Amino acid sequence: MSWSERLNTPFLFFTGKGGVGKTSLACATALHLAEQGKSVLIISTDPASNLDEVFGCPLNDEPTAIPSVPGLWAANLDPHAAAAAYREKAVGPFRGKLPPAVIRTMEEQFSGACTTELAAFDQFVEWLAQPEARARMDHVIFDTAPTGHTLRLLSLPGAWSDYLNTTTAESSCLGPLAALKDKRAHYALALEQLRDPQKTTVALVTRPEAPSLQEAARSATELQALGLGRIELLVNGILPADSSDAFAQGLYQQQQQSLQSTPTALQSCATTHVPLLANNLVGIQALRALSSGDPGSPDTRATSIELPVELTGLHQLAHELAAQGSGVIMTMGKGGVGKTAVAVQLATLLSQLGKRVRLTTTDPAGDVLQRTRGNTDPHLQIDRIDPEAELEKYRKDVVDRAASQMTAEALELLKEDLRSPCTEEIAVFRAFADAFQPGQADFVIIDTAPTGHTILLMDASEAYHREVARLADGPEAVRELLQRLRDPNYTRVLLVTLPEPTPLHEAMHLQSDLKRAEIDTYAWIVNRSLLATGTQDPLLLTRARNESDCLNELLALGERVYLEPMTLQQELMPA
Repeated sequence: MSWSERLNTPFLFFTGKGGVGKTSLACATALHLAEQGKSVLIISTDPASNLDEVFGCPLNDEPTAIPSVPGLWAANLDPHAAAAAYREKAVGPFRGKLPPAVIRTMEEQFSGACTTELAAFDQFVEWLAQPEARARMDHVIFDTAPTGHTLRLLSLPGAWSDYLNTTTAESSCLGPLAALKDKRAHYALALEQLRDPQKTTVALVTRPEAPSLQEAARSATELQALGLGRIELLVNGILPADSSDAFAQGLYQQQQQSLQSTPTALQSCATTHVPLLANNLVGIQALRALSSGDPGSPDTRATSIELPVELTGLHQLAHELAAQGSGVIMTMGKGGVGKTAVAVQLATLLSQLGKRVRLTTTDPAGDVLQRTRGNTDPHLQIDRIDPEAELEKYRKDVVDRAASQMTAEALELLKEDLRSPCTEEIAVFRAFADAFQPGQADFVIIDTAPTGHTILLMDASEAYHREVARLADGPEAVRELLQRLRDPNYTRVLLVTLPEPTPLHEAMHLQSDLKRAEIDTYAWIVNRSLLATGTQDPLLLTRARNESDCLNELLALGERVYLEPMTLQQELMPA
């Protein structure tokens, strides 16, 4: 039985990091089920959704019939529009009644990923919780499922008002729950449906690479802890073993090595290896080929591809930065794009140019330390902030201060709030701010930097405390560093992405997030490019040709762009 045949429960959730192929596999599954005579609705909550392109017809937030496939409907939910409406519904009643600093803090609480997920979940939960809605479809497929953290928030007791009225936390992603009071019964029923293995399957999509597999293992652990027992692992993009191209052979061997070291948390999942396809998955025939396991025919018309323009790599960037003297460099981007590899390479290059460099990371895998083991360069200082230790210290401090003021239920909400990605970023950023002393190095490179939302959340919280709580003991180091991060002559943000549509569009959203925090992007690093490797493998060459569209889209923005080729070493290590 193929993976598309095993995915046959009434509700199917496709989840995984950006760019792993969730939408393609979700669409192929929807097509397969519809061609078996089932009525199927596929709903995307991806802000960069390309369902329209895949199915070849315009879509909106109402189910639209796909003309060429009887029984198949599709809908695109706009999560940003939903989040904006959701945010205003919750914050609007307080405008003019609370101090401006409090309103700014509330608005920022409603600007994070949790709000976007909850707002989207608020829309498609109707399909899970309402029998009359479900009766119209045999299968409902959700492309881009909410994270385990968001699902845990929805499963907690209804103590949100007590929590919000008494919390002493300096940040929160729980503000969104304030708008959900009237729908908690629906959420409880929806979660019950999700936990029923006869009704719901979670398709966890990943790539045959160490970082992607580790991310998938973390997601599987979270979902299993929530009681979602039916998880299918789809490892997407497996290379064939019969290439004569040296680069393709090396990449195949690395994929196999990564698969042999699959994390324990994934080994109990039913697993399918999906072959790497030569062409973009656009159109019904391409989706049908994917669900059948046919990789398609590579385009053999050309043996080489020209770059859209001449693009240089990290060596040129290092020389440009060295000429500028000093400052903070932050590598940012979604998981799996290679931030750590870029940070290490740039730190090494700058130190070789005679600059004193401090490279610090919050990478939980400690990959910076592995990559730089044996470093003897006196110009290069390497250290690591332990995110687990800093997060535990921060959690304990917040919980201890809140315990005497909260009910047991509200305290549970607070503890879940403190498990959010924002909280971890804040905890480690405070540790970095405390340790950072200008003058010890020419350049400080931060691997895995806080997002613009987190920076704004910290800034809004500081303003709240200054205006409302009048705290005199706020962390001065954080305020000073926030000011430096907004100084383009001091801080250079490097956005790292892959030459693929989803990671590129996610990075564009991250850039907008940074602009809200008044932080400019210095340059873009397009990492792991097949186009820049010179591979002659027909399949990889066909895929490399598709990178040109992404590069042209980015270049049209007028940004500084640097292109790094895919290397075999990058594929071996988490990033």
